[in-house]
Amino acid sequence: QVQLVESGGGSVQAGGSLSVYCAASGRTLGTYAMAWFRQAPGKERELVGIIGPSGHSVHIADSVKGRFTVSRGDAKNTVRLQMNSLQPEDTATYYCAADRRIDDIQTDPNSIDYWGRGTQITVSS
Repeated sequence: QVQLVESGGGSVQAGGSLSVYCAASGRTLGTYAMAWFRQAPGKERELVGIIGPSGHSVHIADSVKGRFTVSRGDAKNTVRLQMNSLQPEDTATYYCAADRRIDDIQTDPNSIDYWGRGTQITVSS
């Protein structure tokens, strides 16, 4: 059974930086794309970024482009979301996800193979 566990969430002031991490266990996800989503209260879930099996970033949302970076560990079972210049509108629960198909992550997130439980990021002004 695959589990995705996020860590590193917390609170930060506007302009600050945080990293959140996702660690997978249960199987090797070397052939899976991994992604970060976020959801703020009362808002729709938003795809933040995707990183492919090779470790190359394949998507970053316009709302975070230039501020957020997705990277992947050498063992391919960990993924990091580095968040710089955080703003109050970045406040949300951030979720890690993994799927064999990048297309599914982008177009059909309800079909994604694996999800983490989320970690809260709060940015104060």
